[in-house]
Amino acid sequence: MAERTPAIAIIGSGFAGLGMAIGLKRSGFHDFVVLEKSDSLGGTWHDNTYPGCACDVPSHMYSFSFELNPGWTQMFAPQPEIRAYMERVADAYRVRDHIRFGHAVESMEYDGAARRWNLTLDDGRVLTPRAVVTGVGALHIPSFPDLPGIERFRGTAFHSAEWDHSYDLAGKRVAVVGTGASAIQFVPKIAGRVDDLVVFQRTAPWIQPKPDHVFSPRTRALLKKVPGAARAFRDGIYWVLEARALGFTIDPRLSAPQERVARWHLRRQVPDPELRAKVTPDYRIGCKRILLSNDYYPALARPNVRVETSGIAEVREHSVVTRDGREYKVDCLIYGTGFKVTDALAELRVTGRDGVKLQEIWADGIEAHRGTTVPGLPNFFMLLGPNTGLGHNSVVFMIEVQIQHVLNCLRLLQERGADTIEPKPEASRRFNDRIQRRLRRAVWNEGGCRSWYLDGQGVNRTLWPGHTFEFWATSRKANADEFTFGRAG
Repeated sequence: MAERTPAIAIIGSGFAGLGMAIGLKRSGFHDFVVLEKSDSLGGTWHDNTYPGCACDVPSHMYSFSFELNPGWTQMFAPQPEIRAYMERVADAYRVRDHIRFGHAVESMEYDGAARRWNLTLDDGRVLTPRAVVTGVGALHIPSFPDLPGIERFRGTAFHSAEWDHSYDLAGKRVAVVGTGASAIQFVPKIAGRVDDLVVFQRTAPWIQPKPDHVFSPRTRALLKKVPGAARAFRDGIYWVLEARALGFTIDPRLSAPQERVARWHLRRQVPDPELRAKVTPDYRIGCKRILLSNDYYPALARPNVRVETSGIAEVREHSVVTRDGREYKVDCLIYGTGFKVTDALAELRVTGRDGVKLQEIWADGIEAHRGTTVPGLPNFFMLLGPNTGLGHNSVVFMIEVQIQHVLNCLRLLQERGADTIEPKPEASRRFNDRIQRRLRRAVWNEGGCRSWYLDGQGVNRTLWPGHTFEFWATSRKANADEFTFGRAG
């Protein structure tokens, strides 16, 4: 049974959904609802609570530009501090009253006759907004490797994004599968607690020193009280991070200094030549996400920790067997294997105009016009959609640009007295062809490695192929010539 719904439905209350809600209020749009499947806001910063969970983008940049936080206690904020920031922002802009917790959206179907979307919730209720903004992000569907025999395992197993805090790791024999961004944060935190730890590494990551430090009360006070200080500090971080894009998108050789830093860090922290050989990457830096850590390599050098590179042949009731025949007794298996990034978008249950499913629209690969809108989906907007991710700067910047783009689209609807807006297929085609041409020349396609940036066909459907200020300059405003408008009657 359908119930009265605000004109706009936002799905998710992470940085994207929260920012969109605030953007609407600041622009005079108050008829909206935020649908959040969890019992609290925060998105990935609500779900991920593993030991050591923190951001790998400097805190002053990984926050909203309109709500600076001079009180960050560290250069790289831990998860609880980021959650607290998001809670404060939600309260400051009074958007909490718009959030409906425990509202999971099962499917979205466009009704062409009513010119509304039918959003079916997991309890069977149907909401009918005129426009939908998805802010679900890409880091919410855990990725699990296909390990032969895993169903036989009698120990405890969980993903880092679903950390089992009730399980006491003290004195246990633990296997960690994966060496991505989450694993290099939690491995050092558990290495001293467990009796034995084996880290199964498929591909060694490039790791640079983490320039983390605690901000003193005096520094925080200066950033708060001196006019323009917090803004200037944030701007400085922005341009330092932005410089990294040169080696990613212009010429990979420009990343040589970054590689030298990573190799120096490796030599300094791993004196043992055998271990160093295991954890030395064999691909160009930047091809996979560059990680930051000061304690991961020392954790691997502990006497109770081993790095295994031969791969997993099978999992038995109480052990893991490698391809070269070694057997490790295991009480607990922890997946540090990241998320289904492209699948998170491709698996959205969305049906557009004339009953065409999103999967049919994306039969040749996921893509969107300016990463935000899709032909055939009227009044449907995606934040952090295809090719809006970053390997060098803060995605919160990209989210804010997309929010401005969505607000521009809504204003165009008002100005033209129209009911619907969607991108022209030819405009979307030009945009995506252009960014794919640029991506083919970028390090992510030439670096000799596979990463979660690429889809099953080896096409980068995840990252923006240039500087973030390019995206800001070209996409913050919606060009009416790139859209078609529909009117009732």
